[in-house]
Amino acid sequence: MVYQDAVDSGLNEVAEIISSGTTAPGTILDLCTDDFVERFNRADMVISKGQGNYEGLSNVDRSVFFLLKAKCPVIADDIGVKEDDIILQYKD
Repeated sequence: MVYQDAVDSGLNEVAEIISSGTTAPGTILDLCTDDFVERFNRADMVISKGQGNYEGLSNVDRSVFFLLKAKCPVIADDIGVKEDDIILQYKD
């Protein structure tokens, strides 16, 4: 989600919007700024939107809520759903 999409959705009214500092299609913590990684690690809750973020964050050592559409068979199989399913998954 680009910054303007987040603002247009009203997300800025309930949360602070920050950049990860990378143009990667998903959140790959090794590519993110130190500030982003610090905030990610100390956040009370992480909601990850999109398949790219699932790919980058599914193995992190913290709890994350994933919201995505399983767009390919590899990710669908990994999650245990059918391709094109819309998923809300909690990883502890």
